[in-house]
Amino acid sequence: MTEPTFTPSAEFHVAAEGPRDVALVFLGASMVAGVGDPKGQGWVSRVVGRTQHPDLELTAYNLGVRGDTTADLLARWQAECGPRWRGRSEKRLVVSIGANDAAKGITLARHRLNLANILDEAASSGIGTFVVSPPPTDDEELNGKLDVLVEAQADVCSRRGVPFVDCFSPLLGHEQWQADLAASRVAHHPGQAGYGLIAWLVLHNGWYDWLQIPAS
Repeated sequence: MTEPTFTPSAEFHVAAEGPRDVALVFLGASMVAGVGDPKGQGWVSRVVGRTQHPDLELTAYNLGVRGDTTADLLARWQAECGPRWRGRSEKRLVVSIGANDAAKGITLARHRLNLANILDEAASSGIGTFVVSPPPTDDEELNGKLDVLVEAQADVCSRRGVPFVDCFSPLLGHEQWQADLAASRVAHHPGQAGYGLIAWLVLHNGWYDWLQIPAS
């Protein structure tokens, strides 16, 4: 199983003048959907709330589907993202996935290939991409699999110059993260504090540089 050579056929452009008409799509599974957060925000809404800027006319869409794997994302992302980008001059995609791949036995090679195909297809359509890793769980065996998977995600992104945020390593063994998982009403998912930690990691690891706006 060979990953494709990265040869995008289109370029991503940012408007040089006037307000930028940005459609920002978040693609993933339950962590993207914010499952378990009693406030209903998850990390996505927290990040979007800190992304407002006078130069951006921003429209954000959450396309998290609980239980999805990278295979599911690869099958649905173009059909679901397309209508959200229609008519927008700046198209951006945030991908965050992985725990379900590890839990459901999708091979590392297949995981890499699925992620690579999404990123390459997006680049070839002039879409800017950003990848956020899955955080650790409260399952030690699953964390062992996630450790390898997150390293692979970082490599896939590095080969393509795609910004990547590691949420696994900083939160593994993090006292507040572990406490929030233990107290959560949904197994293996954080609550309000945990999603706040993920949002902080995203916002402080290249988010504003990727969007080309000052940090708020």
